[in-house]
Amino acid sequence: MTSKEIKRKPSEAGNQQTVEKYFLMLHNDEVHSFDYVIEALMEICNHSHEQATQCTFITHHKGSCDIRKGEYEKLRRMKNALINKELIVTIEQQP
Repeated sequence: MTSKEIKRKPSEAGNQQTVEKYFLMLHNDEVHSFDYVIEALMEICNHSHEQATQCTFITHHKGSCDIRKGEYEKLRRMKNALINKELIVTIEQQP
């Protein structure tokens, strides 16, 4: 690793922290089936089947789950798409 690469790494990590400071949260409801939620997460959030299943179970048992971390605008588009599927989602700022 060169000294230039070493010097760049901290700034790249710093940029990621400022950009990815929001969470897209899925909240539990008693309306939609597990399969419906899993399919929505795979379609809209690009989750694998396993990841979507885990998020769905966490949401069911804990009441909510952070399903994506990232920039506000990107998460806002996902949030709107999930709301169109009648799921309960919010965007929360990382503490």
